[in-house]
Amino acid sequence: MFLASSAKPIDDNLKNFVDEIEAQSPSLSVLAARQFRYSLRQTPVELNIKEPRQFNVLEEFIIRAAIEFQPPPTEDELASVLGLDSVFIKTTTATLRSLQTLSATSPITVTPEGRSFYEKGSVPQPPYPIQINAITDPLSDKITFQSESLNETMINLPDLADFITIDKTIADIASLPLEEIQKSIQASGLALHIPEEGKIVASCKVVASTQKIWRKISLFVIFDALEDKLSIQIRNGKQILESASNWLEVLHSESRISLQALCKLSTEAINFEREAILKQKNTEIEARIEKIRKEALETSTKANNEIDKSKVLGEAVQLRNGQISLAFSEVLNSAKSQILIYSPWVNQAVVNEKFITLLQKLANRGVWILFGHGIARRQEDEDKPVPPEVEKKIRAIKTPDGLPSVQFFWLGDSHVKEVIVDKEIYLCGSHNWLSYRGDYLPRGESVYKVTIPHQVQEAYEFLANRFQNHAQKLWENALENRDFQMAVESLCVRGALGMEDIALKEIQNNNWLELLPVWLNVALQGLKSKNLPGDSESFKTALSLLSQVSIEETFIEQLQQGWRKVIGAIAINNPETALNLLSDEVWAQFIRLKIVQESDSPNDFILYRI
Repeated sequence: MFLASSAKPIDDNLKNFVDEIEAQSPSLSVLAARQFRYSLRQTPVELNIKEPRQFNVLEEFIIRAAIEFQPPPTEDELASVLGLDSVFIKTTTATLRSLQTLSATSPITVTPEGRSFYEKGSVPQPPYPIQINAITDPLSDKITFQSESLNETMINLPDLADFITIDKTIADIASLPLEEIQKSIQASGLALHIPEEGKIVASCKVVASTQKIWRKISLFVIFDALEDKLSIQIRNGKQILESASNWLEVLHSESRISLQALCKLSTEAINFEREAILKQKNTEIEARIEKIRKEALETSTKANNEIDKSKVLGEAVQLRNGQISLAFSEVLNSAKSQILIYSPWVNQAVVNEKFITLLQKLANRGVWILFGHGIARRQEDEDKPVPPEVEKKIRAIKTPDGLPSVQFFWLGDSHVKEVIVDKEIYLCGSHNWLSYRGDYLPRGESVYKVTIPHQVQEAYEFLANRFQNHAQKLWENALENRDFQMAVESLCVRGALGMEDIALKEIQNNNWLELLPVWLNVALQGLKSKNLPGDSESFKTALSLLSQVSIEETFIEQLQQGWRKVIGAIAINNPETALNLLSDEVWAQFIRLKIVQESDSPNDFILYRI
């Protein structure tokens, strides 16, 4: 068994962070956590800021003349045109030259900066100074600026530089081009350089010596069992420093840093922990099955009256040989809303036309089916891959509304065969549900049929979590690539797990309204199986999104059909619930989007749908 947290190189004051990281997913384990200090450089600088003011009539005429007259006029020529004493013109041009609006010599010409201000109807005011601090961070490899000084404090922690050569070189402030300083100031969120408003940083100079400031950081070494991947994470409090984390991972991959030196974590310890963690999931399942095995043995030895009592509370019954396929078929046929199956292997002997017909029958009555398969830790290492024609047949099974009712995907890293139906019945054992050779002769196999609520729930939570993690990865990839089909698969998995609300929030948060018709069909499947109540808050949220949809959208027809079906499905079970959803605001949106006719009324619409 892998080491307890107390035996790992984890600093005491980081244990809460470790718990939070590991709580994110059962697949994550923190192998080490340690605090360090590293130094920033703080340099006081003085900026000169230029801000605009409206030009007066004479200034406007002089600048306009300098732009439009060809050739550009002299002060005397312009004074003659205006009928003014040249003193007035020369005084004004001297002011404009001091503001870098006009070039320094005659004739009168406008500088690029002057032209920019003129287009905004202004000229710059004399620059004024302001002092801020430039912070050079070697870990993030960038310079930021801030108004307040960082406090110099003593931090009694190991210096990261003693373990890692921080050879990132950031140029001194004094040597940086002004344009780069301006960009850094904007990126720092200081409202000092806003060119579109005419406010610019005109110059920057160092006004005091650079000061070393210590900062505390935390380093975590994390293993992800699902990805079979080791990662290094650097944090400042709860904030993950992405750049620093990526940099350290590169150094580690190039063997330029030692986790033994950094965290007292040897390669041997990492490999030991990795193997133990990878085995943990199956160990947990084996322990659960051993407990079930004992329950089955106790059940078989109980007196008749005790057996009757056990059926009320649930039981674990052992099935052998020919009983198994019969029970498997009966349990699947009994499904009302959901089936989860895990089988290391899948072949054509089981997934035949009869089996496909059964799955389609289940889909037609609103049952979601999730298939996980695979035994190897990496999909490319599977020695018995699923035949493409089998996968094609399974994926072709649709709901009456055209959604993929069966989600079929590789999860890997498990040899246990499990079936969970409606969170009420759990089958587990040595029988290969989807890959036996098609014979029904006794082969010494055994399966446990479990209806003990807490044991079924335990098995469900474990398997459902794996499917949920898969759905999240699908969604993240779909977002990154704007892959509509992948997003549909993610929504269907979440619908199968009764997570329609989370699926809708993802659509809302990422403004992917094109997926709303898909979500409505997912919800419709939940309504048909009575797994999603008609008064779910999700429907109110989905209705609130209608105001963001244009009648010109390419998916408007699917959206119209989806809402008609959903309201109809709710109305069949409870007309009042359906009517309550159709508030005045919602009805106005239904009319605008032509989901209903203007001549319709909510009552007539509900009655027509029943």
